[in-house]
Amino acid sequence: MKGDQIGTLFLDIGGVLLTNGWGGSSRKLAAEKFKLDFKEMDERHHLTFDTYEMGKLTLDQYLKRLVFYEPRDFSVDDFKKFMFEQSKPFPENIAFFKELKAKHKLHVIAVSNEGRELNEYRIKTFKLNELFDAFVSSCYVKFRKPDTDIFHTACDIAHTLPNNALMIDDRLMFVEVARSVGLHAMQYTSLDSVKEKISHVNFLHK
Repeated sequence: MKGDQIGTLFLDIGGVLLTNGWGGSSRKLAAEKFKLDFKEMDERHHLTFDTYEMGKLTLDQYLKRLVFYEPRDFSVDDFKKFMFEQSKPFPENIAFFKELKAKHKLHVIAVSNEGRELNEYRIKTFKLNELFDAFVSSCYVKFRKPDTDIFHTACDIAHTLPNNALMIDDRLMFVEVARSVGLHAMQYTSLDSVKEKISHVNFLHK
């Protein structure tokens, strides 16, 4: 990495440490379970989910736009319970990054697009605060990837220059945008591929 020493690791959460919080497959399952029109639900989702992820809607407000704009024979709590249950951990990945953090004395910061209630459920349930030193979540900072401001904010919070930080994300576009602001960045495709790429990183603390 051009001789730069890496002392800070920025990690995405969904797709790297956990399944996505509310991805397309989960929404399809919800449509099947609750007998909803998936096409209509998905269109409504795409029209308003970014607003929720930026912390400008509560989960209840998002669900009112998505599902509960008309009477249903199930409750909001039933639907939320299903949503939360879609989050599953990748235990090997979490363990690997914990070991990497300890070995190289890294500052590890989450940089993720997450709605507040889902984000806080996932942090608590999977004890992500044991890995992360801070959470630069879209719901907290009010902008989301691929907005370059989220990466600048992450660097400010970590007190690091971009060239001394590494971003790992499963979305190629977000990797490319991170690089455009001077961060080192790699795409997560599998744990084995990340381990191979990480072996070539010049960490500040060996």
